[in-house]
Amino acid sequence: MDIFLVIGIVVGLLAIVVGMAVKGADVSVLMNPAAMIIILIGTTAAVMNSFPRKEFLNIPKIIGALFREKKHEDPASIIEMIAEMSQTARKDGLLSLEQTMQNMENPFMKKGLGMVIDGIEQEYIREVLNSEIDSMEERHRAGASVFTSAGSYAPTLGVLGAVIGLIGALGNLNDIEKLGHMIAAAFVATLYGIFVGYVVCHPVATRLKRKSHEEINSMRIMVEGILSIQAGENPKSIKMKLAGMLNPKERASIDDESKGKSNKGE
Repeated sequence: MDIFLVIGIVVGLLAIVVGMAVKGADVSVLMNPAAMIIILIGTTAAVMNSFPRKEFLNIPKIIGALFREKKHEDPASIIEMIAEMSQTARKDGLLSLEQTMQNMENPFMKKGLGMVIDGIEQEYIREVLNSEIDSMEERHRAGASVFTSAGSYAPTLGVLGAVIGLIGALGNLNDIEKLGHMIAAAFVATLYGIFVGYVVCHPVATRLKRKSHEEINSMRIMVEGILSIQAGENPKSIKMKLAGMLNPKERASIDDESKGKSNKGE
């Protein structure tokens, strides 16, 4: 489980509870079933009206993937593996990579390397792999847009909940004490709406986009690496080219590893 996401949501809840306590507000007012119904069910209905049935029913799967800590291959390790395969291919030919391909767990890398071994033209391989990346990117974008939309609807529904609460409160003008409690409860829906929108939904959409970006970047590194192997490029040149697709910290880890291997060789 991605515990960091859970911690973020819990910290957000604690911030509200502690903030209310510091201000002297009654924390028990948060237990408002009517506000929960308006925000949760109302937001769900709004999302249902915004997206096709297939995308709406895919939400549980997206949430599961969000909380599940998916292990991606480190880009630096991918580059090292590609450089090693390049060395083997230059020495023993592309067919020597067949055993390596069979032992691969990454289906995308396996597919690309298989096409190289089969002697398929470079442009066709690039087109096939890039199409797969584009398709995955579109799926990820659609998933993130669901939460972006939900994050926009929830605060507005919170205002709607406050209006509904105020309508009920105005029907009790004779009882000042009860009126005060009802007005306070009316604004709980607004609080819920803002929390769901800006502490949960929008951050979740951003997190999905970041995860997608990381996965897609790794796949693009694989594409360039596979095509470089097919072209018979020098392993050092491949490593330098692919390292340019990494951030400075990851690039430094490759440089350090290369220096370590050089020192061992000496």
